[in-house]
Amino acid sequence: MATGSTCACKAQARQCFSMSDELFGSLMATGPVAELIGDRAWLQAMLDFEAALAGAQADVGLLPAEEAAQIAAACRAELFDPAAIGARAGSIGNPAGPLVRELTARVAGPAAGSVHQGATSQDVMDTAAMLVAARASAALLAELRGCGDSLRQLARTYRDTPQVGRTLGQHALPSTFGYTVAGWLSGIRTAEQRLRALRPRLAVQLGGAVGTLAVFGARGAEVLTAIAARLGLAEPLLPWHTERGRIAELAGALGQLCGAVDKIAGDVLLLAQTELAEVAEHGPAGSGGSSTMPHKRNPVAAVAARASARQAPGLVATLLAAMAQEHQRGMGSWHAEWQPLTELLRASGSAAYWLRESLARLRVDPGRMRENLASTDGLLLAERVSTELTPALGRLTAHDAVTGCAVPDGRSSFAARLAADPVIGAQLDAERIAELLDPAGYLGSAKEFVDRVLEETRRDDG
Repeated sequence: MATGSTCACKAQARQCFSMSDELFGSLMATGPVAELIGDRAWLQAMLDFEAALAGAQADVGLLPAEEAAQIAAACRAELFDPAAIGARAGSIGNPAGPLVRELTARVAGPAAGSVHQGATSQDVMDTAAMLVAARASAALLAELRGCGDSLRQLARTYRDTPQVGRTLGQHALPSTFGYTVAGWLSGIRTAEQRLRALRPRLAVQLGGAVGTLAVFGARGAEVLTAIAARLGLAEPLLPWHTERGRIAELAGALGQLCGAVDKIAGDVLLLAQTELAEVAEHGPAGSGGSSTMPHKRNPVAAVAARASARQAPGLVATLLAAMAQEHQRGMGSWHAEWQPLTELLRASGSAAYWLRESLARLRVDPGRMRENLASTDGLLLAERVSTELTPALGRLTAHDAVTGCAVPDGRSSFAARLAADPVIGAQLDAERIAELLDPAGYLGSAKEFVDRVLEETRRDDG
């Protein structure tokens, strides 16, 4: 028996959860996806299943059309209180049971006896999950397209802009900022393609007690076909109560998306560091400030994108761990999916939203990129010099000679040390050394690779 203290604790817990949404929601639950995965969105998806179930039975002649219409008329989320239904979910282990009871009470006459006919709670919950995922994915894909548009513009604009290429955090060789952005764009494009390809795999769930739809006699497969068509979901070959590949695929696609966002946001944060200052976010007035340091202009959109994206790995792991389910109905595993799937959709949507914001605010400083290229006195072109010397000296001799000149002596430039070296000076004059140390002359196929990515994404849009 629940005591007053217990009830108060439960009420406080629910309030704390709500407060958490309000306190952190503008960072971790923002963008158009967030409103598509909340309690009311789930509730409407569950009701959409019940309406479609009645309609499908009417389609194949198992239920009078007027009764199906009566049931559908009551399947409106605004008629139900998610909190009240959630409070009663513990009695059956899921919110479908109390929802069906309340829906039945709202349907008048003989039609009330046909509510939820032939279905089981997992049919409701799994189908609702697929509907929520499909609706959220459509909004998520729109966010990704916005990111892609910004990235394409950046790649085109800065295709030829030299930039330090960095490996293990150190200056390596020259690249271009356009090439950097093309890599970002490729990652977002791949994630978008995977999520888009997953849409036809989002299937309705209808199997009844053990998946055989025995309550419909020989008409079960027909009802399955009809409900899939009504909901705009794929029709599975058979019910998938304990075959959770679809959930795993969805988790993997969202995890990949968050990884792509995290990569871009992380690069933006590094490039925006004071010591590099190659990019900066210029957001609305008041954004990027600090509670104590008046001079700070933090890249807060990139920070929020990364923070949202980094929620994904643990959520993906939870969904993958829930794949193994027992017999014809899992014992707790499918219940374990609802919250992490919701949170993963929320994190993905927020990550994509904030990345889109960050890219829209991004300002690029080619002048600073040139300064950083020159900051190591031409050392990042050492490979080019040794490559030039290799035909005459052999690779190891050329490498060792250039390595010796790469050690600063505090008195002369790298170019001067190269020219003064007896082995190198015999092969290269000062003019040729200056040419070899020009970053713009050692970009390899960077520009071609940018063009290839831009062309491929143009075809996608076409």
